[in-house]
Order: sequence, then structure tokens, then C-alpha cells
Amino acid sequence: MAFSKLEIIEPILKAVAAEGYTIPTPIQQQAIPLVLQRKDLLGCAQTGTGKTAAFAIPILQILHEQKPLAVGIKVLILTPTRELAIQIDESFAAYGRYTGIRHTVIFGGVSQQNQTNALRRGVDVLVATPGRLLDLMSQGFIHLDKLQIFVLDEADRMLDMGFIHDVKKIIAKLPAKRQTLFFSATMPPEIQKLANVLLTHPAKVEVTPPSSTVDKIGQSLYHVGKMEKPELLLHLLENKEIKTALVFTRTKHGADKVVKILQRHNIRAAAIHGNKSQNARQGALTDFKNGTLRVLVATDIAARGIDIDELAHVINYDLPNVPETYVHRIGRTGRAGNIGTAISFCSAEERTELKDIQKLIDKTISVIHEHPFAANAHVAAPAPVARQQQSSKPRRNFNSQAGNGQRRNYGAQRSR
Repeated sequence: MAFSKLEIIEPILKAVAAEGYTIPTPIQQQAIPLVLQRKDLLGCAQTGTGKTAAFAIPILQILHEQKPLAVGIKVLILTPTRELAIQIDESFAAYGRYTGIRHTVIFGGVSQQNQTNALRRGVDVLVATPGRLLDLMSQGFIHLDKLQIFVLDEADRMLDMGFIHDVKKIIAKLPAKRQTLFFSATMPPEIQKLANVLLTHPAKVEVTPPSSTVDKIGQSLYHVGKMEKPELLLHLLENKEIKTALVFTRTKHGADKVVKILQRHNIRAAAIHGNKSQNARQGALTDFKNGTLRVLVATDIAARGIDIDELAHVINYDLPNVPETYVHRIGRTGRAGNIGTAISFCSAEERTELKDIQKLIDKTISVIHEHPFAANAHVAAPAPVARQQQSSKPRRNFNSQAGNGQRRNYGAQRSR
């Protein structure tokens, strides 16, 4: 089915074509007509399914058909992270370039002046993170009395990040009469309860089971000793076919340590996590997208905030504590119909996390036994001859600054 079959107006079709889109994804095929019919929508879809376009395209069409538009914010999209908010706003810019619909994005961590200036000029679509939205509402810069459509995106991530109370405060200030679009990758009981309160006779779109992983993502697992993780990562990056890689660590400190190791071995890398300034995070993301950086090391705050269509490799340097997070992490690759590769490291201390992940996805991740550091992984070893050959690979020198001749432990420490 082509986009033209979805009764999308010409200005948006022209913009979509300019973005190189010809065939809508399953969630777009299902959601766009429902939103255009002004129905409430409950969307259960993992990352990489084309969810943003599934609500942005029909919202732009609804507003375009109302022209001339009255003054005031007509659409509010609430999303958990700054990176995701920026990308949603960029999507509205791309799909709405020929519509004249005004939009802006607000988020914390930066000066509010440019944001309040944009609000004063007037916007039709506002993309926001919860904290900055509540702040500017309390200052009188934002009024939602003209709101027609409310989009709650990544609802389960809002819960994970502790934003659910802020979300409820915002919901209390919305007009009772509105269209609500509710998206979540998973539906834990508290999120289902929130959906029941927000939505009125919603249509439901469920593209894939919430715990499933995209079929086009090849998943593999390396059992490795905790202290050997840096060496394994460097070993993998010797493969020039890995042009870029998104590496996930469990902690901010671990992310910074991995970046230092990579930079010491002349691999262009940067970290993105909650302790970095907004400018630093956005700069690193931009450099990664344009190829200036080969490796971006991230914590889970960025797991759903990075949207790079051609990202081919995700590496789980540390396995996540929450198994659903694994799905969101690897969903950064295999996007827009591309093939993706997800590689995971598992130390002996992470066996429980691995078991939980495989139970959730109902799949046994393929184990790579033939690698130089398998002998120290404390798992069933390969055949003796192969192991002897593998273990003969010289170790990299990680103790250049240690001063005591002992190898430092560069493995990211597990947070409890």
C-alpha cells in the first residue's frame, strides 16, 4: 500500500516523498486512518516501527484542514527525553514543511528564553518533556485551553523514569473534550490503568507483541569475563565493517570509562547520559549521525531517544537490569526496513539478567564461542585446541597509567 492510498493530502504526500518514504509501515497503515477519523488511539508498538509518522502525519492533516487556525496550542505531544522531543519536532518540520503549521519543542537543561520567545510568537503544535512543560505552565507561558489533540508518547518510559506523577499533573490541566493518542512499547498494570483513564472508546493498534524484537535484527551473545569486556569491545571494533556502533552501559561512570578506553586506542567516541549538558548530548548525537564519531556510548536514558535510520550495530556492553530495556536498546538498529545487528556481552555476574531477557523475548540468543576471551568467561569452554589458539592472542595494555604493573579493571561497575 502506498501513502497515497491513505487519503493523505498533497502537501504532506509531497513532504513524505521528499523524505524518501513510499510504503507506510504497518503501524502507519493502521493508525493514520483512525487518527484522521478523530478516534482516540491506544498504540502498542516497539521502537523502530514508524510510530512518530503514524501520529504526526494525520495531526498535520487535521490542522491543515482547519485553516485559518485560531490562536493557541492545538496539539501537545508529551515525551520523556530531550533527544526524543527534538526528533519528534524535527519530524513535524519534515512532514509539515508545505503546510505552514507552526511547531516548537521545549525541554529542560537549557535556557528557556528561546523557547518562551517561540511560544510568544505562537505555535500550533508543542512537543515537550514533562518538567519544562510544568515549569512554563506555572510561569504563565503555556495555556492549554485551546488544545484539541493530546499525544502521550513512550508512556511506559515515563513510568520507568519517574515522570508519571508529572504526567498526571499535566493531564489534570487538559480540556476534557479532546482527542487522545496513547503510545507505549509495553503495557504494565499502571500504564494500562492510566490508558483507561485517558482514553474514550479507543481504537487499538498493536503492531508486534510488546516483548518481541524486530525480526531483521540479528542477535548474538558473547560470554566474557567482566574484566575482559574492554578488550572484547576493542577486538570487535577491529572489524572495519562496523562503521558505527551504539554501545550501551548500565551506568554513567561506566560510559565515561568506555569512552576513555576507546579514545586511548584512537577510536572516535563520546558518551551521552544524564550528567552531560544538553549541548554536549546533542553535539555528540549530531557527530555520531554525520559519521564524525564512530562509537556513541549511552546509558538507558538514551535507549529510546536516538533515531538513526542507518545505524547497523548496537552493542550491549552491560546487560540491563530490566529485560524490557533490552528490547528498547536493540530497537535502535534495524530501523526503516534496514537490517540490524545487536551484540551483547554477558559476564558471570549477569547470568540472571540474560535468563530474564531470553524469557521475555521467548528466544535463545545465539552464543559466539569462537572469540579470544572465551577462556576467562567462566562458562562451558570450547574444544581444548581451539581454546589454546584463542587464548594465545596478546592482551592489550590497559595499565599504562596504573603505575603498579597490574591490569586495571575497566569493566563498568554494576549499580545495585
